[in-house]
Amino acid sequence: MENKNLLEVRNLKKHFTVGTDFFGRPTATLQAVDDVSFSIAHGETLGLVGESGCGKSTTGRTIIGLYKPTDGEVLFNGKKVSALDSKDNCCRDIQMIFQDPYASLNPRMTVGDIVGEPLDIHGLAKGAERTKRIQELLRLVGLNTEHANRFPHEFSGGQRQRVGIARALAVNPKLIICDEPISALDVSIQAQVVNLLEKLQRELGLTYLFIAHDLAMVKYISHRVAVMYLGKIVELAETNTLYSKPRHPYTQALLSAIPIPDPEVEATRERIRLEGDVPNPINPPSGCRFRTRCQYAMPVCAEKQPELKETNGHFVACHWATETSEA
Repeated sequence: MENKNLLEVRNLKKHFTVGTDFFGRPTATLQAVDDVSFSIAHGETLGLVGESGCGKSTTGRTIIGLYKPTDGEVLFNGKKVSALDSKDNCCRDIQMIFQDPYASLNPRMTVGDIVGEPLDIHGLAKGAERTKRIQELLRLVGLNTEHANRFPHEFSGGQRQRVGIARALAVNPKLIICDEPISALDVSIQAQVVNLLEKLQRELGLTYLFIAHDLAMVKYISHRVAVMYLGKIVELAETNTLYSKPRHPYTQALLSAIPIPDPEVEATRERIRLEGDVPNPINPPSGCRFRTRCQYAMPVCAEKQPELKETNGHFVACHWATETSEA
């Protein structure tokens, strides 16, 4: 029986040792991802947003197995994913589109070999069948079949990202982790790539974890959105609910920064400006990690770490938001 949730992330942690003593014992630990939990249903797109350095990309890389988790577990279709093993079907079913479409492609390989490499690794096609499959994938992402003989440097950024998408699709995955796939592209090309991802999702029944910092684009493509701050998820809700009624002060500040395409409204609207800098993840604040920048911080915020609590499918980790909703 197929699970309702294709992916389940439970209390995931990823810490990096950034300092050691004379004997090699860790003296400083960077808490990149700290106790993160969420799920993604079949055919759903979950947007993951937050400031640079909040742990979004590390979360995606830990899920797919590029980083070994410090603690917690990842379940794919009810099966625990322990490591990136090419012999494991989970490796085929979960693929990734990387942020930099140039750095993620081997400059010494032709596009045909780049797209065909997953077929070779998993033994899915050989000879004429392999060539045919590569041509199908290139057409699927909007490239010409003759592009298979070219090298990555001969393409534009948008075309290179399409090559990366074709490579991810080669093994017929069920889940694709999109690690800021549009941040390195021009604005006009960003819309084309996002429309392509939506088209592929409809035609192939794909599920996405869409990691980005472009809040407007995340709203367009995502069914639900999770907001991260300093390694933790602080709010998670259905997209329209989160954008119309954000409950966490950090989410409210993020959404207030989205430009409005109306000069008069943009000039008069109130924008929430956060004071101070993001705390050091090596030594995060006690209690709520956002309290040092929060205008609603209370004494309890420094004493107790807020739990991610649900109200009608809307999750929020905030003492102030919990109090105001109960009042």
